[in-house]
Amino acid sequence: GFSVSSSASRTPVAEAAGSKTQLTGVVGAGVIVLLLVFFPALLANLPTTALAAVVISAALGLFEVTGVRRLYDVRRSEFLLSMAAFLAVAGFGVIAGIGIAIGLSLLDFIRRAWRPHDAILGRVDGLKGYHDLTSHPNVRQIPGLVLFRWDAPLFFANADLFRERIHEVAIEADPPARWIVVAAEPITDVDSTAADMIEELADELDAAGIELAFAEMKTPVKEWLRRYELEAKIGRELFFSTTGAAVKRYLETHDVDWVDWEDAAEAAEEVAADRRPAEGPDPADGPSPTN
Repeated sequence: GFSVSSSASRTPVAEAAGSKTQLTGVVGAGVIVLLLVFFPALLANLPTTALAAVVISAALGLFEVTGVRRLYDVRRSEFLLSMAAFLAVAGFGVIAGIGIAIGLSLLDFIRRAWRPHDAILGRVDGLKGYHDLTSHPNVRQIPGLVLFRWDAPLFFANADLFRERIHEVAIEADPPARWIVVAAEPITDVDSTAADMIEELADELDAAGIELAFAEMKTPVKEWLRRYELEAKIGRELFFSTTGAAVKRYLETHDVDWVDWEDAAEAAEEVAADRRPAEGPDPADGPSPTN
C-alpha cells in the first residue's frame, strides 16, 4: 500500500478529505500554485492554531475506538499491547514507539509459547480419532497407555515444563503408564535445548519402565531429531506416522483388556450379516426340485 501524502499529519488530513490515490498530491500541488500566483495574500493572516485544529480534527479519525474495544472484549493481552504501543508512540515518537511495541509483542509470544496448552487424549464412543479429556468427559483411555499432545514448538523456554508435564501424567496414570505417546503434530520445531531435555526424559522414563514414543511428527522436525541423534537413541520403531498406528502397536505388544468401539461395531455388523436368512431361489429359475 501507499500513503497518499508524505507525513503523519498530511496523510490523515488527506484521508479526512476523501483522498483515495496519489492524485491527491498532484491536486494539492496545483492548488498551492494557484494560491501563490493569484491569491498570495489570502492566507497571510490565518492563525497557526487554525491549521493545528485542522490536523487534530483529521487525526481523530485515526483512532479506531471500536477495534480497541473489541480487543478488550476478546483478548485482554492484545488490548494491553495496543495501549502500550499507543503510549510508546506518544511518549518516544513513532519509530521508537513501534520498536517498543514489536519488542513487547515478541515477549508476549514467548510468554504464550512458554506455557502452551496440552492435553491427554482418549477415545470417545461414536467419534473417530482421539480427543481431549477435558473437552469430552466420557473419554475412555487405554489401560497403561497415555496419549499426550503438546500444542507448541519445543524450545528453551518451555522444555522444562514439557518434562514436568510428562512426569505428571505418568504419575497420575491409573493403571500405571507403560507407554507415553506424544501426539506431536502441533510441534513445529525442536531446538537443541529441547533435544537435550528429550534425551534425559527418555532415560528417566526408561528407568521407570515406561517407553516414550512419538506420533504424527512432521518430517522437518523428525529430521532435526535425526541430526540430534535422538531418533536412534529413542528407537526408530517408536516413531509412528499416526496416533492410531501407535495405539495398534501398543495393543499388539501388551496384554490389555480393551475393546475399541469401532472394532465392536464392525464385529456386530459381521454377526448381523451372518444371521440374515439366505435369499430364496430366483422365481425365474423355475420351481425348486423336490424329493
